[in-house]
Amino acid sequence: MTTNDTLHEILSRSSQLHLLEAAAHLPAASRAQFLDEIRSIDWDRVGRLFTALSTGTGAGGESPVELARRIQPPAELVRLPEASDAAALADWRQARSAGEELLKSRRVAAIVVAGGQGTRLGFDHPKGMFPVGPLSHKTLFQLFCEQIRARSQRAGYDIPYAVMTSDATHDETVAYFKQHQNFGLAPDQVRFFKQGNMPAVETASGQALMSEPGRLALSPDGHGGLLAALESSGLLAEWGEQGIETLYYHQVDNATSILCDPAFLGWHVLRESEVSTKVVAKRSAEEKMGVAVSIDGRTQIIEYSDLPAEIAAQVDEAGKLRIWAGSTAIHAFQREFLERVVRDADSLPFHLGHKAVPHWHPEQGATTPAKPNAYKFERFIFDVLPLAQRALIVEADRVVEFNPVKNREGFDSPETARGALQALHRSWLRAAGAEVADDVPVEISPLAALEAGDLQGRGLAGKVIREPLYLGESE
Repeated sequence: MTTNDTLHEILSRSSQLHLLEAAAHLPAASRAQFLDEIRSIDWDRVGRLFTALSTGTGAGGESPVELARRIQPPAELVRLPEASDAAALADWRQARSAGEELLKSRRVAAIVVAGGQGTRLGFDHPKGMFPVGPLSHKTLFQLFCEQIRARSQRAGYDIPYAVMTSDATHDETVAYFKQHQNFGLAPDQVRFFKQGNMPAVETASGQALMSEPGRLALSPDGHGGLLAALESSGLLAEWGEQGIETLYYHQVDNATSILCDPAFLGWHVLRESEVSTKVVAKRSAEEKMGVAVSIDGRTQIIEYSDLPAEIAAQVDEAGKLRIWAGSTAIHAFQREFLERVVRDADSLPFHLGHKAVPHWHPEQGATTPAKPNAYKFERFIFDVLPLAQRALIVEADRVVEFNPVKNREGFDSPETARGALQALHRSWLRAAGAEVADDVPVEISPLAALEAGDLQGRGLAGKVIREPLYLGESE
C-alpha cells in the first residue's frame, strides 16, 4: 500500500499507526475510503485532548468541580415579573416590543439542533420525528415548523430555519421534510447542515477504535459542534450577507419551546447581549440540569455532574435553592460573536465521556464491552457564555416553556409533554372566555394561535367545551 508521508507522520506522533496497518488489509476501494475518513480527523488535536482530559491537566490545571466551588448565582439576570409589580411588567412589555421590531427588521434566523435519535423513547428514528401532538399526533418537527410559519407571517418575511443533523439523522430528516413539503415553509427557508464527528479512543492507549473493517468508531461532536458546522456549511457567511444579526437556538426535544420569542429577543437586544440564555427554576437540588451561574464575574453554565452535591443543596434565607437557574438550552446569539469565536478553533473546550463503545479489532473481531472502554469527546454550545463580553440570563416559566421529551416514562416523557401542551392550551381557551374542564382533551395549532391573546375575539367567550377540541389553521 502506498500512503502519504505526511499522514504517516501525523498518525505516528499521535500513536495511531494501527489505522494504517488496518487499511493495508482492505480492498483498494475500501482502503481509499478509509484513508479519506482518517484524513478528515485532526489527530494532533485528538492526541492533545486525550493527554489533557484523561490526565486531568486541562482547564488551566483546575477541574470543573474546583471551579464550581466558587460559583455564585448569575449576576446578569432578568427575573419573571410578579403580577403586582407594575414596573417589571412594563419592562417586559418594552422587551416584547423591542423583540417584535427586531423580527420585523428581518435580522433573525432560527436554529434547531436535531442530531439525536429517539432511542431512549423506544423510537428508532430522529427524535424530531416523534409524535407529540395530543390530538393531531403532529411531530416535534411539524410543530416547530408551524411556529416558524406563524412567526414569519407576523414578521413579514420568511424567517430562515436551519436544522443541524448528524450522520445518524441527516438523510432521514431531509427525506422527512421533503415528503411533507417543509410543512409549509418555503423551499429556500429551510437549510440542513451536519455536525462533525470525533473518534472514540481506547481508555488506556488513546488509540482510535474501529466500528468495523475500514470504518472508524465515530460519534457526533456535541451541540457545541454547531459553530464549526455553521462555518463549514457557509451559513454564517450567507446570513451575514443577508443582514441576519441574531440567531435563535433551540433543541429538538422541548415540545413547548417558544420559537423566536419576542420578549426574549427583546431583552437580548435591550441589554446589548452577545449571548442570552433562558433558564427555569430547578425542581430539586438533585435534578440533572446544567445551571447558569457566575464564576469570577463571568456568566457560564455548569453541568450537573460537575456541581458538588453540597453546593447544589445550598438554600437562601427564604429556603429556596441558591443555585436554582436550570438551563433550558434555549439561546440567542449575535452572529458576529459566533464568527469571532469560531476563528479560534480551540476556543470551545472539549469534554470527556467514559463510555462502553462497541468496536471491531482485526484479531478479536466485533466486541460489545459491558464496561466503559473508551473516551468520547464532545463540545457544549453553552461554553461560549464566558467568552462573551456580555452574557444575559432570562428566567422563563417552566410550566409554559420547558417540557422536553427525554424519557420513555415519568418526568420529561411524551406523557408529560402532551399534558403540558393541553394544560397550556386550556389556559388560552379560558383566557378567551371559554369554559373547559381539566379532563377535556384540547390542542391548538401554532397556525391558529401562538399565545393566549391570539384567541381573543374568536367567538370563544361563553363557550362550554365538553368534547375533544382541535383548533387548526382555519378554525
